[in-house]
Amino acid sequence: MCGVVGIIGSPSSAREAFLGLTTLQHRGQDAAGILTYDSEGFHRVRNTGLVESVFTREKFETLTGEMAIGHARYSTIGKGDLSDVQPFVSNYPYGIGLVQNGNTVNYSDLLKRQIKESKRHPLSHSDGEVLLNLFSEGLVAHGPVTEELKFETICHAVSGLMDHVNGSYCVALLVAGFGMVAFRDRLGLRPMIWGKKEGSLPSGEAHMVASESVALDFNGYQIVRNLEPGEVIAINLKGEVFTKVLGGKPRRPCMFEWVYFASPESVLDETPVYRTRINLGKNLATQLKAEFSKRGIKPDMIVPVPETSRIAAIAVSEELGIPYREVLIKNRYIKRTFILDSDDKRRRAVELKLSPVKSEIKGKEVVLVDDSIVRGTTSTRLIQHVRNAGAKKVYFVSTCPPIKNPCYYGIDFPSGSELVAYQRSNAEIESLLGADAVIYITEEGLQKSIEESANGNKKISNPCMACLNGKYPTDVATGLRFAETRESDRRSTSN
Repeated sequence: MCGVVGIIGSPSSAREAFLGLTTLQHRGQDAAGILTYDSEGFHRVRNTGLVESVFTREKFETLTGEMAIGHARYSTIGKGDLSDVQPFVSNYPYGIGLVQNGNTVNYSDLLKRQIKESKRHPLSHSDGEVLLNLFSEGLVAHGPVTEELKFETICHAVSGLMDHVNGSYCVALLVAGFGMVAFRDRLGLRPMIWGKKEGSLPSGEAHMVASESVALDFNGYQIVRNLEPGEVIAINLKGEVFTKVLGGKPRRPCMFEWVYFASPESVLDETPVYRTRINLGKNLATQLKAEFSKRGIKPDMIVPVPETSRIAAIAVSEELGIPYREVLIKNRYIKRTFILDSDDKRRRAVELKLSPVKSEIKGKEVVLVDDSIVRGTTSTRLIQHVRNAGAKKVYFVSTCPPIKNPCYYGIDFPSGSELVAYQRSNAEIESLLGADAVIYITEEGLQKSIEESANGNKKISNPCMACLNGKYPTDVATGLRFAETRESDRRSTSN
């Protein structure tokens, strides 16, 4: 899961890319990069670290041009060193830069084929480089490189890429001498939205694509629409816009975007994230009423686990009539613990991240509301923190159903064995976490929460919930090999 932006027709393209990535920092904190283009060619700055630490004033001044792409990285493939940091650049054909959000399940097979058949030497451990090579080869195969690049040729190249790639991807590209290209995978697993405003193109416009609407809003772009599954959009230097859907399928966006990953201000596939999280809290509260009555649970307070679950926790409190209290104080300088790449890092981060208010917790029965329970590392430590602060009872509730299966589409839990709910009963989970009760929203409650937020929009009536129910929308036969590769990458990174 990463954050991507693409801009064409703005004299402030690098600045807008920087601001866009800043609003998308929650999607990836491992690395960041921006690539611009002008008459002198490509200009790139990239490094590991947060967006604000990567772009110094001196480096920023080198990013000239009215086209830009940018990337905030969350590592799900590769070793996390500089060679894996996007944007990636190829000098042939034309000169192409690429950023992408997603995950390629059959990355290893595609890489081996490119090494063997195309005689390519990989310069990174990232599937983004593989996608760049596939697109480049597609352009060469379907049109003379000496001629002006045609949209038809771009469509052939993207269609060929889609035929070969198994997984999720939203891609933004700069093509030297042509303009900007963006496309979304045929299932729409990952989000991408398009907007425009007044700009410097001959059409009088500037265009921007991004992972979330918050990046467009902050830069003053008016939303045009979300890219459809399988859709490619190309905007040339004249300001002409071309779009085509290349064999899209029924939309299967990842439910985890609304539960956890996306910013509350964003609207994904015409479905507001904030409203969805309110509905998650309301529907979870309906379950809690029945569960509390059955178990004789009488909580004194509803406590959010900062920060993603705050919206849902407020709704739970309102529905149940139980006081809402923020008694876990967050250290804002600590990363999101879920996206850290090892249990040890997550444990240490939790110790620093949240401090309980002992005077308010002592002797109370506390309901902790979290967005999800993935590996259980954070949950276990939180429950122990609250107990150590003097809580009489600690109940842990989740706005996401039990995550029992690996994700191969861009969320970094590719192995079932690392999941706390994998092959465990609810009683076993309660014992493992050390909670007096663990209660999850049901799959039906999750589905209902998203649908209720869509205002009749049927586009997201069947989101991907494979990590909950094992019903993967693509073939994941190579998933085990992918998980082994990812585990190897993690070990080499931690050494």
